[in-house]
Amino acid sequence: MELYAFEPWINVVVPYSGESMSHFLGRFERSNQWTSYQIGRVTGMGGVISRWKQLYLNPFPSQEELEALAKVVELSVEDLRSLLPCREATMKPRPIRLCAACYVEEPSHRIEWQFKSVTACDRHRLRLLEKCPKCRKPLAIPSLWEDGACSHCFTPFAEMVKHQGAAKSKFSAH
Repeated sequence: MELYAFEPWINVVVPYSGESMSHFLGRFERSNQWTSYQIGRVTGMGGVISRWKQLYLNPFPSQEELEALAKVVELSVEDLRSLLPCREATMKPRPIRLCAACYVEEPSHRIEWQFKSVTACDRHRLRLLEKCPKCRKPLAIPSLWEDGACSHCFTPFAEMVKHQGAAKSKFSAH
């Protein structure tokens, strides 16, 4: 007889609208004190989770992979699909892009910022940042955005808004 017979529980993390898979996975890991290795092991997906955290979505996530992850994070497959671009979208996983003004309003990395055709935010009419304006280092992958600041010099994203500059064209769709 088991002394402690109970179901393990997790902190369910609700995705933000338009959030990227990378950012969501980082929030889930921190909320549950898990690593991508642990998620990969429990889902049977191995290193796939680490690839997704890097925004490397080629090959595109399969139905089976999404079902396995959905069971672990206690979300629907449809919720997980909302964290992905449509199959036809051309992604640019590097450099990581950010609309700091959007992030201040809702602390989330939007998948659309990584679309190859998007260079600006249509809501704020600002260029997307590709590096920290203070230290000039590339932005960390979104799964590491714990404090809403540059991972190198700790400049808050809120202070980066004034450095975004007005956009010329190619707005993202919000």
